[in-house]
Amino acid sequence: MKIALVHDYLKENGGAERVLLALHEIWPEAPVYTIYCKNNSAAGKAFKNAKIIESWFAKLPFSDKLISPLRFLIPLIWRGFDFKDYDLVISSASWAITKGFAEGKTKEICYCHTPPRYLYGYETSKNWKKNFFLRVYASLINHFMRLYDFKRAQKVTLFVANSREVQKRIKKFYRRESEVINPPVDLPSFNNKSTSKKDFFLTGGRLELPKNFDLIIKACNELGLSLKVFGKGTSEEYLRSLAGKNIEFLGTVTDEEKFKLLSECKTFIVAAADEDFGITPVEAMAAGTPVIAYKGGGYLESVVEGKTGTFFEDINKESLKKALASFDEKKYKKEDCRNQAEKFSKEKFKEKIKKTVENA
Repeated sequence: MKIALVHDYLKENGGAERVLLALHEIWPEAPVYTIYCKNNSAAGKAFKNAKIIESWFAKLPFSDKLISPLRFLIPLIWRGFDFKDYDLVISSASWAITKGFAEGKTKEICYCHTPPRYLYGYETSKNWKKNFFLRVYASLINHFMRLYDFKRAQKVTLFVANSREVQKRIKKFYRRESEVINPPVDLPSFNNKSTSKKDFFLTGGRLELPKNFDLIIKACNELGLSLKVFGKGTSEEYLRSLAGKNIEFLGTVTDEEKFKLLSECKTFIVAAADEDFGITPVEAMAAGTPVIAYKGGGYLESVVEGKTGTFFEDINKESLKKALASFDEKKYKKEDCRNQAEKFSKEKFKEKIKKTVENA
C-alpha cells in the first residue's frame, strides 16, 4: 500500500509533531507533505531523516511569518500537491485545514488534533481581536475559511480524533463521526529511578495565552508557593512581568531535564480552559507525579480524580488557590500515576493506528 503523510507545517516540536513522528516510525518510507519545514527548528531536526516535500509557499521569504496573515491561500497551497498515485493519505490536521485529500482510489484517514481553533471561537495564541482592522480582516477571511474547512471535512474517508473532547467538535462542526485514539507519549525514554520530592510546584509547555499560565502564576504568588515554569512562547514576557520572587522561569529544557523536574516537583499544574487533549499531564504521571488540572477538556480523559490528581472547578484564581491550598501529594501513589500514563504510550498508539489503517 502506497501511503503519504500530510502535516500543517514543521517548526515547533509539540504534541502534533510527536503524532506525526510516530506515524513516520510506522511508515518510514512514506513522504511527509507540508506547507513548509524550517530545517533548523526543533521539528525540522526531528524529521531530518524523513522525505519532506514542501509546498510552493515554502519558497517565499518569511513563509513561517506570512502563513497566518495569508491563510486565504491555504486552498491554493494544498491544491499544489497531487496525491492520486497514493492508496492512502494520513493527514495530521489542526491549524491549516490539512484534510480533504481523498479522491478517486485515494482514501484518507484524518488524525484531527482539533478543528482549527481560530475558526470556531476557541482561544488562540495571538489575541488578534484586540486590533480593530485585524479583527475585521480576520472575521471576513475566516467566514470563507470555515466554509472551505467544512467542505474539505466531507471528503475525509475516516476521522480519528485525539480525544473525546475533539470527537465532540468533529461532530458539532463537521457533522461527522470519528473514533478516538489518544496521542502518544514517549514513555520509554523515562526511567524508573526513585527521585526524592522537593518543595516546589511545576508548570510549563508552550507559554501561550490559551494555557492560562498567568492564572497559575497569580495563584502561586498569592499563596507564596515556589513555582518553576519551563518552556518558551509569545506570552513569556507578560508572564515574567507577573511573577514574584517565588516564580522561576527555566526556558527550554531537554526531555531528560523535563522528566527530572516532573519527578522532583510536588505536583504539575495545568489550567487551559479547552485543552484538546494535553500531553504534559500524562508525562507528569509517567514520572510518578500527580496533577492539578482544570476540570474540563482533554484533562478529564487522562487525570483520575483522587488517584492521579485533582481538579479545580472554575477558571479563576480563587478556584485554583483552593485546590493548591488543600493539595496533599502524600495521598497519591507513584505506581497509580505511572500505570495511568502507560495507557497513553507510543506503543499503544501505534497498535491502535495500525489496526485502524488495516480495518479501513
